[in-house]
Amino acid sequence: MKHWIALLLLPLAAQAEPCPDWPASRASAELDALARRIAEWDDAYHNQGRSLVADELYDQARERLQGWQRCFPDALAALPEPLAGGAGAIAHPIAQTGLRKLSEAAVAEWIASRDALWIQPKVDGVAVTLVYRGGLLRQAISRGDGRSGQDWTARARQLPAVPKHLPEPLDALLQGELYWRLDGHVQVRDGGAGARGKVAGLMARQTLDERDAASIGLFVWDWPDGPAEMRTRLHGLQALGFVDSAHYTQPLRTPDEANQWRQRWYRQPLPFASDGVVLRQGSRPPGTRWQVQAPHWAVAWKYPASQALAVVQAVDFRIGRSGRITPILRLQPVDLDERRISRVALGSLQRWQTLDVRPGDQVAIRLAGLTIPRLDAVIWRSPQRAPVTPPRQQDYHALSCWRSSPPCQQQFQARLAWLGGKQGLALTGIGPGTWSSLPLHGLLDWLELDASRLQALPGIGARRAAQLQQAFEQARDKPLRQWLRALGAPAGFDSGGLDDWQSLIARERGDWLRRPGIGQKGADRLLAFFGHPEVRHLGSQLQRAGVAAFQPPPDPPRS
Repeated sequence: MKHWIALLLLPLAAQAEPCPDWPASRASAELDALARRIAEWDDAYHNQGRSLVADELYDQARERLQGWQRCFPDALAALPEPLAGGAGAIAHPIAQTGLRKLSEAAVAEWIASRDALWIQPKVDGVAVTLVYRGGLLRQAISRGDGRSGQDWTARARQLPAVPKHLPEPLDALLQGELYWRLDGHVQVRDGGAGARGKVAGLMARQTLDERDAASIGLFVWDWPDGPAEMRTRLHGLQALGFVDSAHYTQPLRTPDEANQWRQRWYRQPLPFASDGVVLRQGSRPPGTRWQVQAPHWAVAWKYPASQALAVVQAVDFRIGRSGRITPILRLQPVDLDERRISRVALGSLQRWQTLDVRPGDQVAIRLAGLTIPRLDAVIWRSPQRAPVTPPRQQDYHALSCWRSSPPCQQQFQARLAWLGGKQGLALTGIGPGTWSSLPLHGLLDWLELDASRLQALPGIGARRAAQLQQAFEQARDKPLRQWLRALGAPAGFDSGGLDDWQSLIARERGDWLRRPGIGQKGADRLLAFFGHPEVRHLGSQLQRAGVAAFQPPPDPPRS
C-alpha cells in the first residue's frame, strides 16, 4: 500500500496507547499473531494485487504492532517488512521516497519554516515510475520497496492515460500515481471506495481489457530530472499532456490556505479518491540524491480516518424494556472524526453470536450518519479466546421483569425509564438517574412515596422531594390511553375506541380480532398483555392508589 514504508519513520504518537497488561507468554502469542496477519496483508497486496483490508486500518494495525513491540521488546524478533516480496527485479533510476504524515499543528510549523510551497491532493492509487527515452515510454516500474519494483511496462502501454510517446523527444523520468477514475467522488462521503485495490489488482494481471484500461488515470506528482522550479515543472508537464498535475497543484503561503485546500478537496467532487494532501517545497535536491525515506521537502496531511481500529476490552449485554438483548462492545478508546469512541452496539444477540467478538479482538469502527458508531468488521481475532457468557434469551421478553431483582435490574429500569419518559407519562424532571436512586421493588411503588419518605433518601432534600411528589401526583390524572402506553401495552389496544380498564382485561381473543386493524399476531399479543398476572396486578394497584383512569365505570342509572 502506498507509502507504507513511511510508517517505519513515524514518531511515537502523541497519545500513545497504554501497554496491555499481559504476561510474557501472551504478549509473545499476540504479537506473533498480529505480525503474521500483517504479513498476509502485505503479500496479498504486493504479490497478488489484492487489498484485504482498508489502507487506514492497515496503517493503524502496523502502528499498534509497533506500540506493542515497544511495550514487549522481547516478544517479537522483528516487525514484518511491509514490502517483503514486493520489490521486484527492476531498479528505480531514482528512488521513490515515502512521506511523513503530520498533524495540523506540525503542518503549521512546517509551513512557517519554508517558502515557495505548493499543495496537491494525496491521490489514492498505486505509485509508478515512468521512464521515457527520446520521448518514448521505455519502462514502467511499480513502487516496490522504493529502490526496485516490478516491471509494469506491458500493462502501462495499454493505459490511455500513460502516453506511449511524448510530444517532445525528451529523456524524462516521472513519478506518479495510477488511480481509478471516479465520477463526482466526494471523499468525506464516499471514502476510499476500494479504488486503490482495483488498480493494484488490474496491474497485477497479464492483460487488461479496453474498459478497465480506460478507467485508470495518471497523476504525475514529481519530475525528478525535470526543471528545478515547481512552476516551470508544472508548465512542462502540462505541455507534455499531464494536465492533472498542473490543475491540482496550487501555490501555498499559509496554514489557513493549506486547510482551505484540504477541506475543499475533502468535501468537493474529484475524479479520484484521495486520502489527504501533500505539501511540497517548490525546489528540492536533485533526484540523484533522493533516498528511500521520508524527505524534508514534502509531507502529507491526511484526512480524518473514516474507520478506526479498536481493541475490544469487554463485551456487555444491555437488556431493554421489551426484553431485547443488545451486545455492547467496550473499546479501548479511539478517535474518529474528532470524536472519542469507547463503546459500540452490535444490534442483536444473533449478530454477536455470528461474529463471535471477544475481548482482545480488533474491530473496524466507523460512524453511521457521521454520528453513531457502528462495527464494520472483525479485523483480527486475539489468539486467546476469552470466555463471554451472554444472558439467556428465553429469560427476557415483552412480559418479563415487572419487578426488581438482580437478573431483572436492567429490564426493570428500562421499563421505568419508558414509563416516565415522553413516550409514557412524561413526568417532569424524572429520568433514569431518578428511578435508579429510588428504593423500588415494583413498577408502581413510587406512587406510595410521600414527601417524608422521599426526604429520608440519600441526596434528596426538601425541594427535590417536593418536585418529585408533584410529578407523581400529576401522573394520577393522566388518561387511560397514556397510562397503557407507559405500561408498554402492544400497539392496537385503542383500536376502534378505548374502553375502560375492566372491559380491556375482560376481552377474549375473538373480541380483539373484531377490532379494526388487529390481526392474529396482534390479537395474541394484546391477549397475552392484558391477561398477564403482573399487568393485572398493576391495574389493581392503580385502582387502589386512586388513579382515575383505572376506576370502575359508574353503574348505569336505574330506569
